[in-house]
Parts: sequence; C-alpha cells; structure tokens
Amino acid sequence: MPGGRGGRRHGELQNREAPGNWVGVPTLREGCLFRHNDGSSGNDGRYNLLAAIAGLSEQLRPLRGQTYMPRRHFLNSSFLSFAFVASLCFSSAFALPPKTPAADLVVYGGTASGVITAYSAAKEGLHVVLLEPRAHLGGMVTGGLSATDLGTFQIIGGYARDFYMRAAAHYGTHSLEKHEDWLSEPHVGEEVFRAMLNEAGVEVHFQEKLMEHRGVVMTAKHVTSIKTMDGKVWRAKIFADCSYEGEVMAQSGVTYTIGREAVAKYGEDLAGVRDKTPAHQFTWPLSAYDEQHRLLPEINPGPLDAPGSGDKKVQAYNFRMILTHDPASQIPYPKPNGYDPARFALLRRYLTEFEKNKGRAPNFHDVTNPVEIPNHKADFNNNGPVSTDYIGHSWDYPDGSYAVKQKIWNDTAEYTQAFFYFLAHDRSVPAGLQKEVNEWGLSKDEFVDDGYFPYQLYIREGRRMVGVYVMRQADLQTARTKPDSIGMGSYQSDSHNIQRVAREDGTVTNEGDVQVAVQPYEIPLRVMLPRKDEVENLLVPVCLSASHVAYSSVRMEPQYMIIGQAAGVVASLAVQKGVAVQDVSVPSVQKRLHERKAVLNFTDAEANPKASKESRY
Repeated sequence: MPGGRGGRRHGELQNREAPGNWVGVPTLREGCLFRHNDGSSGNDGRYNLLAAIAGLSEQLRPLRGQTYMPRRHFLNSSFLSFAFVASLCFSSAFALPPKTPAADLVVYGGTASGVITAYSAAKEGLHVVLLEPRAHLGGMVTGGLSATDLGTFQIIGGYARDFYMRAAAHYGTHSLEKHEDWLSEPHVGEEVFRAMLNEAGVEVHFQEKLMEHRGVVMTAKHVTSIKTMDGKVWRAKIFADCSYEGEVMAQSGVTYTIGREAVAKYGEDLAGVRDKTPAHQFTWPLSAYDEQHRLLPEINPGPLDAPGSGDKKVQAYNFRMILTHDPASQIPYPKPNGYDPARFALLRRYLTEFEKNKGRAPNFHDVTNPVEIPNHKADFNNNGPVSTDYIGHSWDYPDGSYAVKQKIWNDTAEYTQAFFYFLAHDRSVPAGLQKEVNEWGLSKDEFVDDGYFPYQLYIREGRRMVGVYVMRQADLQTARTKPDSIGMGSYQSDSHNIQRVAREDGTVTNEGDVQVAVQPYEIPLRVMLPRKDEVENLLVPVCLSASHVAYSSVRMEPQYMIIGQAAGVVASLAVQKGVAVQDVSVPSVQKRLHERKAVLNFTDAEANPKASKESRY
C-alpha cells in the first residue's frame, strides 16, 4: 500500500484501536451492541483475554453510554471475573461458531442507507442486526463525501433530514436553509449515526463480511440465513442488502445488470456511449501519444463504440479526500510506495499547455473541486479532464471476486495519493498551482486509524437490480409522479466519465459524462423490490432497480437514506403481517412514512423550508 498508511491494505481484517485509547470489545447495553471481529477463526477466541474480561466487567455495570470500554478499566476486573472468563475462553476456543439468534431483520452494509434502514426498522419495533463488512459506519457520507449532493433541499425529509439536522446541531446550527448547513466533517457524521443506532437499540457487528461463495442460504424463494467470513450464520425473517456491492442480492439469485443500456432498451436518449460531452473534457486538441508515438499512460487505445450503444462499463470511482488548510492540523501528502511520476505524463502535458490555451495559469480548482466544510477543511472531488477520478479502472469491480475488488480499491488509493503527491512535488507543475496545493494537507482528525485516508471507495455505480419496476430516464423528466412513492429525488443526472481513449486523429478524449438537470421526481417503492418469483424477503435500497441513466440521479446519498427509511417500514409490515415484501400494503407504508415526516410528494415538500437556491455539488 502507499506510504503513510502503515503498509496495510484497505479492508484487511485486524484488531484496530480507536483513537483516545479506547479498545473495541464486545459490550452489550440496553441500546446498541457494537462488536468488532478481528477476522480470526473460532468464536470466543476472537477477542484477547483481557478484552473479554473487560467486556464481562462492563456488562455487569449498571451504567449506560459508551459502547467502548476505556483500557484503564481493564485492571479493575476482579480475579473471579478473570477465572470465569478464562475458563470460557479456553474451554471453547476451538468450538465451531454457533448460529446467532434469529432477528426480525438483518441489514447487510453499514452505509448511510444501511444505518437508516436499520434505524427505521428498529423504531418500528423490530429486532434488527446490522452487519458492516469493514470497521466504520456511514459509507460515503462519513467516508469523504461531505459536500452532500442535495439538489432541492425541500424534498429531503424524514430520518435523512434528521441526520443532517443532528449534524448541523453539532456546529450550533438549527436550520437547513443554506447549503453549508448540510455539510459536516466525516467523524461528526459517524458519531451521529452511532448515536442514532444506539437510541434505536440496533445490534451492530463490524468486520462481518459475507462469505464470497455460498454465503446466502435459500429455501424456496426465501433467504433463510447468510454466512459471514468468520463462520457465523445470521438468520432473520427479512434481509436488506444496503451495501454498494450488492453481494447478498447477487448470491440470492436476483436478476441484476451492470453497465449502460443502449438507447433502444428503454428509449433513453442519454443512454449508452456518449457522442460529445463538454464537461470534464479536454477543451483543446491534446495528443494521446509521446514523441515515439507510444500511447501515454491512463489512455485506452480505443476505438469508441457507436454512440448510443450499450456496454458493461461503469463510471469512474475515486476517493473523496478531506484536506485542511490549517497548518496546525495538517499531515503532509504521503509518497506512495512504487510512486512513478511517469504515469502522470498526460496531466503534465495538460498543465504545460494550459496557460497557452486558457490565457491564464492553472489553479487547484482546475484539477479538483474543493468544497469547504467546517473547521478549515474541504471535500475534494474530481474536476476537469485529469483529476481524482481513476477513469477506466472500475469496470471489473461490480462482478469481480473479492480479490479483484480489493485490488481495484488499493490501486485507486495509490493513484489518488500519487496524484496529490505529483501536484505537490513534481517540478513540471506550474509554481502557482504547486504552491496552492501545498497550502493543504491531510487532516489529523479524520480517518485517524487508516493513515488519514478515506475509509470508503466512492463506488458510484456497481450492480443494479432488475426488479419489480425499473426506473428510467422518463421517471426523472416526464413521468415524475408515482402511486407508490416512498420519497423524492432532485439531483441532476450525473454520471462521471467511463473511459479515456485515443481518437483516430491522435487526440485524447474522455467519454461517458452525463450532466443533465432534472425537476423533483417521486421514487416508487418498487425500485427496492426483487421480482416475487425470485426472492420474497429481500430489500435492496442501494443497488436498486434502475437504468444507468436513472441511477445517475437516484444514486445520491440522501436518496439512499430516504429509500432506507422506507425499507425499514416495509420490513416491519412484512414481519407483522407475515407477508412477502412485495405484498406489503403501499398505503400502510406511506401512512407510517408520513407520520415520521417523510417527503413523498410535492405537497409534502412544500411543508419544508425553502432554500435560497438549489444546490448542485
């Protein structure tokens, strides 16, 4: 892995101490159970002996509050506790992992959608277990995407709005009328999510990754259990796959698709390979070859397929970097292992020719999109033709093996670190730009247990279910109301570039960008439902049923949370009535959502405060 991260590959299972000298131990309270799994075999043997003693001692205490126990309390454990726990550990260290008690709902994936799905269902009275394959909650919301993609503020209601209101309250703000009111630091967002789960009594288990093969057990058209890498079996009446990868969905036999549909598939004029796209594009002819006519790095030889044709390629992934311009809080850009500036030959050429073609020197905004967030920080996104998007390297991620996914994750992290290190240190970078880059650095108080590097790869699009209803371009533009609406969307159709190729004339071009404004639209409940002839007790709020074009708008994190709230209600009604998720009463779902201040339609939206202007970040 790149330098500055202790050589640990992203996603490796290991014991990790949280900041502040707190150690993750199994601690059960009346509220939320947070459990860390270090990935070793067995059950009781997953925790060292002192941690087990601390866990027992903590459970005997009548106090409520933190779900982590300070290390200083370890020494207060009695010898009797030591002997008791030791006997348990040594007597069962080699026992097979038992089945866990059945839950009403198991949510797989601690994304923002997963948190809200679990929270919503628990608030409805269900026993909910949330399994997170890694070590943190919130997905992209707490993993670098602090510049929330909002669109029209008024259409965001319910528990999603509650989350943003709680985060704003951390900074002393009690309204959400300006874009900056919706922005928070990653660690603050995760604290809010943890508090919500604790209040609702959700049982949370970290580092519980689905078995890569045979991880889902089916009986007829029901998921009866899922099995994680440590051998645990998790049973429930209803399951919700809230991961970005859709592993539970895929192993359940649900039909899904990857990539772009052709224009003819759903009659979408934004579908398929794009002909001309002006945004994030080379705006003057730039050669794709070096002096020996060798293709520069990070360029595909092409050729481009015909405009409007479909393919299995997905838009570029990246990491949303959180940087600070406060010198007292900065960590220098690390130099990644194996750093090779030659991979940025195209960027060097672009910057060298910039002033001649633009009439001014380039600045940091020309190669990134920083959006200020609290406490002298900014969320840095992709901007321009060569930036943080790792174009053309995400195609194999959706259906790739775990090893393939991890390699893409690691390669994208290394590219990102190399990109910033190149801008900060390479002599070819214009002096003004380099000075500006070096006014920023990694933030000391974000992602502290991962080398100050974001926890989450921005998987903008992966598997997409083909479910009861496939949302498409018309649902964003013309057929914008739905009888089974469970929320609303409003952010523009936004797909990042998918490939960078050499044209026949020898110049380089980016392809795949879509940026088309939409009006607020309603999201049907059916987009989270698999077909009933496939699975009857699974909900899919993230890898939902939509075309590539429709997904490019509905994929925003507030919408994932909105759909998650509805998923929690659907799960509760399915359990209470003993019916398939496809047979839950739509009016009953809508009634409960309205009671919890969800925004389902334009009339609901009018009840929320108006913003001074729409947000397009």
